Amino acid sequence: MKRALVIGSPVAQARSPLLHSFWLKEYGIAGEYGREEVQPEHVAEFLRNLPARGYAGCNVTIPDKEAAFHACTHTTSRASALEAVNTIWFENGEIWGDNTDGLGFVAHLDAVHPGWDETNRHILLLGAGGGARGLAMPLLERKPLRLAFSNRSEDRLGKLLADLKKVAPHAPVDIVPWDAKDGALADFDLVINTTSLGMQGKEPLSLDLSRLPAHAIVADIVYVPLETPLLAAAKSRGLRTLDGLGMLLHQAVPGFEKWFGRKPEVTEALRAHIVAHLPK
Repeated sequence: MKRALVIGSPVAQARSPLLHSFWLKEYGIAGEYGREEVQPEHVAEFLRNLPARGYAGCNVTIPDKEAAFHACTHTTSRASALEAVNTIWFENGEIWGDNTDGLGFVAHLDAVHPGWDETNRHILLLGAGGGARGLAMPLLERKPLRLAFSNRSEDRLGKLLADLKKVAPHAPVDIVPWDAKDGALADFDLVINTTSLGMQGKEPLSLDLSRLPAHAIVADIVYVPLETPLLAAAKSRGLRTLDGLGMLLHQAVPGFEKWFGRKPEVTEALRAHIVAHLPK
């Protein structure tokens, strides 16, 4: 029986077990997917011992993604650019790591708004943390005309852009000051919130969407609540939206395929299964 799990701290809230268990049952695969609490300082030893315990790999959630990256013996170029991994597997005694968060976001964007990369090529990304880093490279691979970042902490934003320039020196990236973001919206047609603003228990993101062009898409990587105040405001303006749940579902596909030998599909039945277990 093949086994995988998710690690992090805390990890009780992780939806990955719901997701992978659904696929295991759907495809009749004899496998298990669990969760274990692991602190960052113990990640390297934990990963080294996983194969002997019968595990094919694991997902990694906060705050363990950076520690997991440094514990890997091989990483993909995406993970190397981010210095963070969320998907681990083993090959010939080596620990491999990838970061599939951005792939998941773009796959969801493709599914809900096909052709977006031809019509919505001026992107504003709000935030400069792990979410923003995970999305940056997959978005740049779609060759936008502009990818701008806005964040409350300018120091963190400066480091993000410096790191991006190392791996993509000619990328069309720049900064929009946080206090100027409302006024700049007329220049963008895809706005993505990667901050925790709007998450359940957090203050909402304050953003005046009236300047956005009519064909714009507004996206949020938050999925609790499923419709954040930002998405509700966008819908009331008649704009297209993208919720954060699809990113969670699509980012899980590469790991499941690595561990259990079958590429799963993201279906409406899967989405409904996860939605039914989200906090009301």
